[in-house]
Amino acid sequence: MDLEPLAGGAGIWSILPPILAIVLALLTKEVVFSLFMGVFAGIGIYAAAAPLPAADVPVAIVSLVRGSIGEGEHLSVLVFAFFMGPLIAAMTRAGGAQAFGRWAAEHLRSAVGAQLATVVFGLLFFVDDYFNCLTIGNVMRPVTDKFRVSREKLAYFTDATAAPICIIAPITTWAAYIVSIYADNVPGVPGMTAFLRAIPFNVYSILSIAMVLWLAVRRDGDFGPMAAAEARARAGDPAGAAAAETREEALDPSVVSPRGTVWDLAVPVAVLVVSGIALMLYLGGYWAAPAEGAKPATVFSAIGDTQAALAFATASFLGLAAAFALYVPRRVVSYREFFACIPAGIRMMVSALIILALAWTLSAICNRLLGIDDFLSDAVKGGADAGVLPLWILPAALFLLAALIAFSTGTSWGTFGILIPIAVAVCNKVDPSLNALVLSSILSGSVMGDHCSPISDTTILSSTGAQCRHIDHVRTQLPYALLVGAVSAVGYVVAGLSRSLPYVASAGLTLAISAALLVAALLAIPRIRVFACARAGGRV
Repeated sequence: MDLEPLAGGAGIWSILPPILAIVLALLTKEVVFSLFMGVFAGIGIYAAAAPLPAADVPVAIVSLVRGSIGEGEHLSVLVFAFFMGPLIAAMTRAGGAQAFGRWAAEHLRSAVGAQLATVVFGLLFFVDDYFNCLTIGNVMRPVTDKFRVSREKLAYFTDATAAPICIIAPITTWAAYIVSIYADNVPGVPGMTAFLRAIPFNVYSILSIAMVLWLAVRRDGDFGPMAAAEARARAGDPAGAAAAETREEALDPSVVSPRGTVWDLAVPVAVLVVSGIALMLYLGGYWAAPAEGAKPATVFSAIGDTQAALAFATASFLGLAAAFALYVPRRVVSYREFFACIPAGIRMMVSALIILALAWTLSAICNRLLGIDDFLSDAVKGGADAGVLPLWILPAALFLLAALIAFSTGTSWGTFGILIPIAVAVCNKVDPSLNALVLSSILSGSVMGDHCSPISDTTILSSTGAQCRHIDHVRTQLPYALLVGAVSAVGYVVAGLSRSLPYVASAGLTLAISAALLVAALLAIPRIRVFACARAGGRV
């Protein structure tokens, strides 16, 4: 069934479906139900305005789900998760994860060491966020469990290092995508130059990494729901409610092979990483012979032209094949035991696959049919054109608007595609020197909204990798993302006011004030909680 977008969009009604889904998820803690209600509300709004006969509504929903799964690289992401589940199960059954936990226990002496190792791994795997989200959580989970770090904290460390590092590193799929959008809308200005100039003003991403490092070296700095999760973990229950949801007979600790070594974890992961990067370059044409008169592809151009999700989906299959070749001939696990891990691993991923499919469907309804992106972006463009928004407030306004769009739609990349062309058009008209600053504010705001949104694919994959209940990850990460977001909004006000200063001075002032505010908040908030607890006679 082909559904045509509403002429002129649904206006303010377009924001109702994602808001309903998010509120229901936070209230009921049932993400699948909440997403389905958001999808149903969205198609209901569309049906009333189109109009669409009531009998066609179920068919429309199924058509949208099918179309969303097949859109872009979505299907490759599902295949990536589909193969990662069995790979994780096989590494666990073979004893590789358990052996890594023993190795880490000998070399990492504390929970702080385990947290720092998680953050360092998260920052090193910066090529693509999907890969980061699933791989880091699964590799580090045995270690953080051993040192009684909560699954929620592990999911936060994974999520808060994935997109922020991807968006400030020049050689990533994110950088390539952003540069291509910018170059299409600002002729004559190299997109990479604009991207590099935007990095020092990418306040939210820089402060997110700084906050993760701060929390990694401390065990008394948590607040909000995360503090409660950490208290539960220190009492001996790092998994919490996720323990029952992720239990699998095939992964029962009593049947884990005693013959596993660290290599049984390291080799499949190394195959996954190396083949993933090599396939990205291959699919991007890095090793292809250039056309006559054309320049050979560079690493950056190859990453810009690649299909990242397809590369890592293929790499996950190769990792699974490497695990089979490593385990079965050595009789670490038998042929039957290895293939028993495949359905067990797929079952581990079913919840994430359903949530991803519904989240993409909700995003398709809101963007393609109801026009939520046009409604929100037109509001700020109209304000700028009318002079209602002064230039100094424009970076902060775009930061908040990008956060709202990414929060509502669950996609950073979609927000880039919506706002960057509009923002540079406004800047070219009123003040071209603002281009790098507003680019950074859009990038930062998109990542913030993505971190806050329960329907974000990277948020879903982070909770899946950590084997943490998805809504618990959202609930514990939200106060942290909002704190960094509030500080970043102030930072963009400073950047707007100091835009007449030299570039280095403006960037330095912006980051210095933002960092000082964040440190002050991180020192004060836990003490406020302790003080409130003392006033209540020890009751939290």
